[in-house]
Amino acid sequence: MDRVLNWNDITSNKPAWNTFAWFATLVALADGLARVGFISWLGLQGGQLLTGIDPQVAAVMLLVAFFLLHYLFASTTAHTTALLPAMLTIAAAIPGINMPVYCLMMVTSLGVMGIITPYGTGPSPIYYGSGYLPTKDFWRLGTIFGAIFLGGLMLIAYPWMVLMF
Repeated sequence: MDRVLNWNDITSNKPAWNTFAWFATLVALADGLARVGFISWLGLQGGQLLTGIDPQVAAVMLLVAFFLLHYLFASTTAHTTALLPAMLTIAAAIPGINMPVYCLMMVTSLGVMGIITPYGTGPSPIYYGSGYLPTKDFWRLGTIFGAIFLGGLMLIAYPWMVLMF
């Protein structure tokens, strides 16, 4: 039309196609997990496994599981949509869990998802596809910053939230 782009520009843009392939595959995986009933199965099994465990320990276990399971999802939206209802259902079945604090901890844990994997949020594949950080460094730094964030969340944010609620 106005000759800003031609078809060659579009087809030769490797980072854009890389991003498209990552999202298409991983969003389909998240949808498939929900369609085959994995998410509802996870909620049932998790509730049974955590029966009788101290509520604070159970809340921390669920938070860590929710955080780590992000590696299976293409985006924070897919992760939250698929897993948060199951995690809230499990937590609600455990007597003694402070649900307002638990909910805040769960959604606050989503704050670092964009940097822990090359596919965690919308911009992540763009950063990854740019080649600025080699794959090994992206995963290594994601692990380090994810651990720092999760540790700070449990050691600083959790006690503060308990005081507030």
